[in-house]
Amino acid sequence: MKILVVDDAAFMRITLEKIFKKAGHEVIQANNALIALELYQEHSPDMVTMDVTMPEMDGIEAVHKLKEIDPGARVIMISAMGQESMVGDAIKAGASDFVVKPFQPERILAAVARAGRRK
Repeated sequence: MKILVVDDAAFMRITLEKIFKKAGHEVIQANNALIALELYQEHSPDMVTMDVTMPEMDGIEAVHKLKEIDPGARVIMISAMGQESMVGDAIKAGASDFVVKPFQPERILAAVARAGRRK
């Protein structure tokens, strides 16, 4: 599966890339939502993990724009503790799941597997 990892924190992008590559997935990285929208159209990934809080455009707005580009886009929101109130907004925007940092690798891989089964 090709996964687009979107997070403004390099450490989180690298962490997710290691988890996904170890599980056999291909990874593309974007450090903000604007780049992510371009890369999504260029690479047509199977899945997107999206941070909620980013400069320029937050993850919720980015999910809305991704869904305009591709109504079938599968997005898992990833954000810090204390932002759980945004779960509803993320789901309304079209996100498949919401994972709270810090997370165990098994949790993010399970979310990817569940979202990957949804068509």
